[in-house]
Amino acid sequence: MEHWLNGVKILEFEAWTDDWFERKNSGKWIGAPEYGLARKGVLCLQDHGYPASFRNIKIKELPRKNQEVELFNGVDLHGWEAYGTELWYVKDGLLVCESGPDKEYGYLATREYYDDFDLTVEFKQEADGNSGVFIRSFIEKDVQINGWQVEVAPKGHGTGGVYESYGRGWLEQIPTEKEEILKEGEWNTMRIKVQGNNITSWLNGVEMVNFDDEKIGAGQGRIALQIHDGGGIKVLWRNLKLKTL
Repeated sequence: MEHWLNGVKILEFEAWTDDWFERKNSGKWIGAPEYGLARKGVLCLQDHGYPASFRNIKIKELPRKNQEVELFNGVDLHGWEAYGTELWYVKDGLLVCESGPDKEYGYLATREYYDDFDLTVEFKQEADGNSGVFIRSFIEKDVQINGWQVEVAPKGHGTGGVYESYGRGWLEQIPTEKEEILKEGEWNTMRIKVQGNNITSWLNGVEMVNFDDEKIGAGQGRIALQIHDGGGIKVLWRNLKLKTL
C-alpha cells in the first residue's frame, strides 16, 4: 500500500504481514477480528460533518500476483486463529483437532482472507471424523461461522459435498457411490478449487462436486477447519498447500 498527497509519498506499508497483524491486534481494532482482512470491496468517500469536495476520481486496477502458500508450517499454529474452546495443537509435525471438555463447535481459521484459490490438504480421521474445511468464511460472535463448508465426515456422511453454514444447508451433495472413496483410518487427500462462482472438490483424485453459485461468488473470507459439536472427534491434518488464482 502506498499513499501519495500532491505528488509526495506520505506512507507505505505491506498488509497482512506479521508486523501488520501485531499492530492490528494491539490497537483500536483488537475487538474486530474481521477488520482489514478483505482483499476486495467498494471504495467509499467520507465526510466527517464538514463540507468536502472531490473531483477527477480515476482508478487503474493492478493485476494480482499468484502466490503459493504453505498454510501449516508443521511446527506451530502461526498464521491461524482459534475460536471456541475445542483443542487445536501440533504433534509430531501434524495439525491435530480434537474435541475438548465443552464438546462444542470449534474453528481454526487462517488469519488472512483467501478468495480465489486451489487448496490441497491431507487428513486422517482417528476418531469420529465430523469436521470440514470452510471457504470464504468469517467468524461472528459466540463462535458462529458464516460461509461454506466442504464436508469432512465419516463414511456415509458426504465428504466432499458443500454445505452452507447459516441459510440454505446442503448446496451440493456427493453421489452415494462416491462414499466409498473415503479411506477410513488412513490419510486422504482433499483438493478444493474456488474461482469466482465455481467451487470444485476432489477426494483422493476423484471429483466429488462441481457447481456454480452466485452467493459463493459474492463471498470472501477465511479458510477454516472445523470441529463439530458432540465430542469424541479427532482429526489429523498435514500438507495444507494453497495457490492463489
